[in-house]
Amino acid sequence: MDEEMMDYNPDIYTLIDEEGNEQAFELLDVLETEEGERYFALIPYFESPEDSLDDDGDMVILKSQMVDGEEMMASIDDDDEYERIGNLFLERLSDMFEEQEGEE
Repeated sequence: MDEEMMDYNPDIYTLIDEEGNEQAFELLDVLETEEGERYFALIPYFESPEDSLDDDGDMVILKSQMVDGEEMMASIDDDDEYERIGNLFLERLSDMFEEQEGEE
């Protein structure tokens, strides 16, 4: 195993949904648009790899919002914005995986 993989420590965030339930997510990518908006792509995080087998693997996209001078992650209410940003993340992730395959 190469050193890069051994040093990998995912960025884990515990988010609270609208019903007060906590869930851990792993940060996949951060995107900043030309307009200065920041977005986060996350997937559910599980301590045990076996637990992740039951998950549907859906990516969650959240938007940065400043609340009392602190950056918070918030849901995107506009469907067009969510789809546009989601497609940007999918393109970026696809490009990253293609680059990794080319290096092997």
